[in-house]
Amino acid sequence: MERLLLAAVLVAFAVGVALVLQRRRPDAPTQPRGRVPSQIDRAEFDRPEAPWLLVVFTSADCETCAGVWDKARVLGSDDLVVQEVEAVRDRALHRRYGIDAVPLVVLADARGVVVTHLLGPVRAEQLWETVARARQAGS
Repeated sequence: MERLLLAAVLVAFAVGVALVLQRRRPDAPTQPRGRVPSQIDRAEFDRPEAPWLLVVFTSADCETCAGVWDKARVLGSDDLVVQEVEAVRDRALHRRYGIDAVPLVVLADARGVVVTHLLGPVRAEQLWETVARARQAGS
């Protein structure tokens, strides 16, 4: 009789575990990081009347960001505004555009349409060529 009772308890336990495992939801799939805005409001950035805007989204504790900013800022001209948007100092803009990975460089035209972007470390030549190509195509 004791063996029968023990077997019944074990079966009930096994059924309970099986039910719990069936109801358990699988882990959510990993979501990609590094969202890139497709449109920005030029009025939120320096010199909104300029034909082009190059925004470098950075973070103060990101060494790679500092290097990308150094390479980008020399591109500024009458036609191209280059602006750094740092995560803590410019928290509202990072949140507004959903920036979750840095460094992120976006090039926007006069209407604020993002025509190209670069995410992560870049070589100076790569950055300059990407900007030149996008500006030439948008002319």
